Amino acid sequence: MVIGGLTPEAIAFGFFTILTLGGALGVVLNKNLVRGSVWLIVSLFGVAGLFVLLSAPFLAAVQVLVYIGAIGILFTFAVMLTRSMTNLRQRFTSQWWSSLIVVVLLFVVLMAGVVVPVWGNARPEDASTVVATTVDLGVALVDGNQFVLPFEVASLLLTAAMIGAIVIARQHEEE
Repeated sequence: MVIGGLTPEAIAFGFFTILTLGGALGVVLNKNLVRGSVWLIVSLFGVAGLFVLLSAPFLAAVQVLVYIGAIGILFTFAVMLTRSMTNLRQRFTSQWWSSLIVVVLLFVVLMAGVVVPVWGNARPEDASTVVATTVDLGVALVDGNQFVLPFEVASLLLTAAMIGAIVIARQHEEE
């Protein structure tokens, strides 16, 4: 069914794009860190919707379970536990111009990574014929000879960062 020249997929794409970009703007422009982490969850939900539109249900489920369910909630609790940092005094610092330079450079690199393969001289025959399944991914993450060590190190680093944030926040409250 086509409504006004738009397919349901195009309407859904527009909706999830607005969620993703609107949530990202909410993260960047919000002074309150708790609200910023909620906007991050909205943005990640938009990305999960885009994965559904790309017929990648596994990535959408991982996005919802891992990023929204774990990382987003972890950020929210970390911000709420560090009460002294929940309201920022300034929205922009004196170093905003250096961030703008980094953002423009990152945008150019990402656009080159998208434009060159799509409109360049890359051929579909040059792509890898090996496509990993979710079973292969699971085996790679838990097999002792593959990626189990980096996987565990990342979880330990996240735990240490969370404990460090709580300790720093509690020290400032006692003083």
